[in-house]
Amino acid sequence: MPDRPEIVCLCGSIRFADEMSAATRDLTFAGVIVVAPGVFPRAAAHEAGEPITDEQPITDEQKAALAALHLRKIDLADRVLVVNPGGYIGESTSREIAYARAAGKPISFTDPA
Repeated sequence: MPDRPEIVCLCGSIRFADEMSAATRDLTFAGVIVVAPGVFPRAAAHEAGEPITDEQPITDEQKAALAALHLRKIDLADRVLVVNPGGYIGESTSREIAYARAAGKPISFTDPA
């Protein structure tokens, strides 16, 4: 094992929370440090048909702060893994991919379709 484990940043729509969780698990068992979105708003739960909790909705200001924080996670990472079942890449994920490319980060996709 190297002195420092590889760091991978997961990017993708928060509607794919289950797929991100599975990727986190697989990578972690492979000895990788995973950084990923840390907040999954109520809208994502609703879109996924899951029960909605009493969690407060996220404001536009909080969304902007979370988006900026995710870019810092990309900065920390050795590479980026885009979780994109069915090949789906939304607007936010497209921005994150462009940022990672500009930073010279290697990028791979769970579904290259």
